[in-house]
Amino acid sequence: MTSESSDSTGGENTALALKILVAGGFGVGKTTLVGAVSEIRPLRTEEPLSQAGATVDDTGGVDRKTTTTVAMDFGRITIRSGLSLYLFGTPGQDRFWFLWDELSQGALGAVVLADTRRLGDCFPAVDYFEHRRIPFVVAVNCFAETRTYGAHEVSRALDLDRGTPVVLCDARDRDSGKEVLVRLVEYAGRMYTARLLDSVG
Repeated sequence: MTSESSDSTGGENTALALKILVAGGFGVGKTTLVGAVSEIRPLRTEEPLSQAGATVDDTGGVDRKTTTTVAMDFGRITIRSGLSLYLFGTPGQDRFWFLWDELSQGALGAVVLADTRRLGDCFPAVDYFEHRRIPFVVAVNCFAETRTYGAHEVSRALDLDRGTPVVLCDARDRDSGKEVLVRLVEYAGRMYTARLLDSVG
């Protein structure tokens, strides 16, 4: 998606806005990441966890979580002059996955947030983006008082395709989150360039 605006000299500046998804399991930090990096007040669709949802939402390891995203989170960040990212945080529970197909349309790529305490929770997101050939990076949200695993260990545990980036991050920290997004944009650019060259080769 592009938009044009006039500069002070009467010329045209083309600003590029790219759509990025932030996905992962329940309680992994998606809302936190979007809120930390967004330069606008993020749109959130969080609701309190209910007794009815207790039978379907696994809160093991995230016992202090009191709310859940029921539609999406939205934020925006400018990476550099002329390049902005629109961030769409997806809901983590299985019962809201029907929204993923709508949210993924037109996306440049995705960040799959992972929690090493519940690493299996991000398998569905990894599978989703691999099957749809949407470039993604795995960002390991390093929670306090948990064992730290290296990128290679996480990559092997998730059986990622060779070259899929794995980065360690703190979803609460703006600079850390921005670094994850920069890595994704760079990786997605390389992937799309390689596919274009393959198609004309």
